[in-house]
Amino acid sequence: MKKLNTTPKVYLVGAGPGDPDLITVKAVKAIASADVILCDRLVSPEIIDRYANKNTEIIYVGKECSKNASTPQTHINTLIVEYALQGKTVVRLKGGDISFFSNVLDELKALKEHHIAYEIIPGITAASGAAAYAGIPLTARGYATSVRFLTYYKKEILSDTYWKELGTSDDTFVFYMSKGNLNSLVEKFVALGKTEDKKIAIIEQATTPYQKVYTSSLEDFQQNFGNKDFVSPSLVVIGKVVNLHEEFSWLESPIQEGIYFKSVTNGTLVSNHQNILEYAV
Repeated sequence: MKKLNTTPKVYLVGAGPGDPDLITVKAVKAIASADVILCDRLVSPEIIDRYANKNTEIIYVGKECSKNASTPQTHINTLIVEYALQGKTVVRLKGGDISFFSNVLDELKALKEHHIAYEIIPGITAASGAAAYAGIPLTARGYATSVRFLTYYKKEILSDTYWKELGTSDDTFVFYMSKGNLNSLVEKFVALGKTEDKKIAIIEQATTPYQKVYTSSLEDFQQNFGNKDFVSPSLVVIGKVVNLHEEFSWLESPIQEGIYFKSVTNGTLVSNHQNILEYAV
């Protein structure tokens, strides 16, 4: 079997959950070295402005499934491979952590298939950032000893057997990409019972200047927020630890409404760079 090149050509990088100050030093070094950056929507534009070289080619490859505006994963794989084989240093920059509910496996397979060296640089995942900025410890003595990271972007993703097991657990549950099915999600937990000490938190635009946190008992969720369309991205936390939010919340509420992660359309710059290519469909 042919070995990979010894010098990394592709860096798979987690940019953190929103606040540009939460990016790692190693990620900054990779971004500064890049000839090409393939950037998701959920990456703070300030990160590009601060750390990317002004001659770096920035390519937007965002995914907004709810708006049918997602760059096909096969196209992203092709771009990464093509640029790397040209001898360019490529950074694949994703919001949060590179390995949490992303398509990194597809990209890794493409890199291995073409014998391209790579490095994975982790980032602060949305769960850690959102919980910290909401004053909610994901595990806490007397509240929860473990945490689960899940998604409920489509209703059939969790089996009935698994739901029954969730209903008996005192774990903290963190749901990614689930705001579109919130009512169904809450109904599932209420039907399972054992919800008396648990609450739900929906954290909008976590760690950004527009972060908002909404909490409710599971039983009252429908009445309180059943008709609300939460801003993307929104992270959902369910468990006893949500009861700690009110006491330990430290981030001030935003003084005005706003959208931090704006959609990018053809001809719109992701940052101040003047050579950005637009590949969103």
